[in-house]
Amino acid sequence: MPETPHSGDKSFRGIPVSAGICRGKILVLGRTRPAIAKLQLSDAALTEEVNRLEKALVQTRHEILEIQRKVSTGMGAQEGSIFDAHLLVLEDRTLIDEVLRVIQEQKVNAEHAFHTVAERYATTLSAVEDDYLRERATDMRDVTTRVLNNLQGLDEEADLRHLKEPCIIISHDLTPSNTAQLDKRHVLGFATDVGSKTSHTAIMARSLRIPAVVGLKDISGQVETGQYALLDGLNGVLILNPSDQTLYEYGQIILRQATRQQRLRDLLSEPAVTLDGHRVLLSANIEQAADAEQVKANGADGVGLFRTEYLFLNREHLPGEEQQYQSYREAAAALKPLPVVIRTLDLGGDKFLAHMQMPTELNPFLGWRAIRISLQERDIFRAQLRAILRASAEGNLKVMYPMISGLDELKQANALLEEYKAELRQEKIPFDENMEVGAMIETPSAVMVADSLAKHVKFFSLGTNDLIQYSLAVDRMNEKIAHLYEPTHPAIVRLIKITVDAAHKRGVRVSVCGEMAGDPVLTPLLLGLGVDELSTAPSLVPSVKFVIRRLKLSEARELAAFALECESAAEILARCQELTWGIAPSLFETK
Repeated sequence: MPETPHSGDKSFRGIPVSAGICRGKILVLGRTRPAIAKLQLSDAALTEEVNRLEKALVQTRHEILEIQRKVSTGMGAQEGSIFDAHLLVLEDRTLIDEVLRVIQEQKVNAEHAFHTVAERYATTLSAVEDDYLRERATDMRDVTTRVLNNLQGLDEEADLRHLKEPCIIISHDLTPSNTAQLDKRHVLGFATDVGSKTSHTAIMARSLRIPAVVGLKDISGQVETGQYALLDGLNGVLILNPSDQTLYEYGQIILRQATRQQRLRDLLSEPAVTLDGHRVLLSANIEQAADAEQVKANGADGVGLFRTEYLFLNREHLPGEEQQYQSYREAAAALKPLPVVIRTLDLGGDKFLAHMQMPTELNPFLGWRAIRISLQERDIFRAQLRAILRASAEGNLKVMYPMISGLDELKQANALLEEYKAELRQEKIPFDENMEVGAMIETPSAVMVADSLAKHVKFFSLGTNDLIQYSLAVDRMNEKIAHLYEPTHPAIVRLIKITVDAAHKRGVRVSVCGEMAGDPVLTPLLLGLGVDELSTAPSLVPSVKFVIRRLKLSEARELAAFALECESAAEILARCQELTWGIAPSLFETK
């Protein structure tokens, strides 16, 4: 951003959550809603009032499922899963039973009862110090507004689907439902009084690739619809009535960004190869077969992670073998001969099935999840493995098991795979007899027995998100300890190196498919540690490739050697930044 404000500028600083710069007229969304009246009802009217509530809940569920479907189709299944939290509110029997109790005991209308109970829940969440839990209050209020609208027969307050001209949205807050409606043709960007980088609204803004700034305190009360502004999502600034000098300076920034984007586009068809000739396989992570187009559009070498759990979430019934087969076959056919690595079901932790009896656990991330579920729920595992095997006849498919913590789990999974292969042979159904099998390395125990695991697979995939969480005992969504979540922690660096060495000793390839793979600053470190493949979100592939093609493997190995001897995460990160900023400065400039 410009170093100093210019005459006539009025700047407001907040939290940048989605990069980009835009300028245009402001549209301020109001916060006024009709008051929720409290009506006393007769005994005879209570049954009908309960029926009204139940109809409103059903209608709301259908609306959210439709929004989720559109978001999953337009942005990706991971963004669509944001609305899982909304659906859980509607299925929360504690909440619903309390609303019913208020209706029947106090003999009041459903609107008053639902608003009273839900707002009490939301207020409690808002008061919690944990930033992640505070954001869930927004989800609660989003659902509450929808239920109340349906009870009162009202339209949505902020219908952003029918804007007449491009504008910058200013609001106290934007709910995920509002954000899902944003049309990039008419919404240049948005800024809000409240919010954080972890909010669902921020996540969706990044997926939409529109500039966004949150945490501007009372910005919605200080600006008016029709005023002209510039929004800087790189540095977290809203400038009201920007001067000609400010517009000129930002224009130069935009030109430099456009030049950078063109450079990235020019690389799409080029291989990910270092200056000294080392070839890196650079793949993409997807959630559904339709994402194959994004894989090709961003110049990836295939799919390093197909997250199959999104086929299972928010459905009335589990997807059968045939339905899964069609999805896997579609991805394989769309990308062949490029490889597609399918991860078997990774449920549990923060992902649950409404129609499975998932146990209530004090710590679900250490509980019944991923391969542990598959090995016990054999019918589910059988349908999935058979579907993957059948689809392997259509393209270059590979399979990998999530959350392997020891050799016994891997042997059990492989034994079942062989059993299902035998079934298909008996049924004369074709499949790839040589389909490769891999294991995800996400726990310290898997790292420590990687030499044993390597005897039974063709490749490893390092899930760095979980590996960091389990190794450092850090929940990165917990505001109080999020600073301890350090990808460059010496322990993490050494765990990656141990895994790579054990794998290469057995001729096994190693990929990284966690967030570390999509961070260009960490690309040289991972390559220097010996990682063979990186797999990240399709949109991040060009930036990672940009760094690879300006890097020498010898430089990366020098960096890794330093990191393996260093005792400070901050020093390792600083050395990573020094190298990447030196070889690709245009990728990181924000001014």
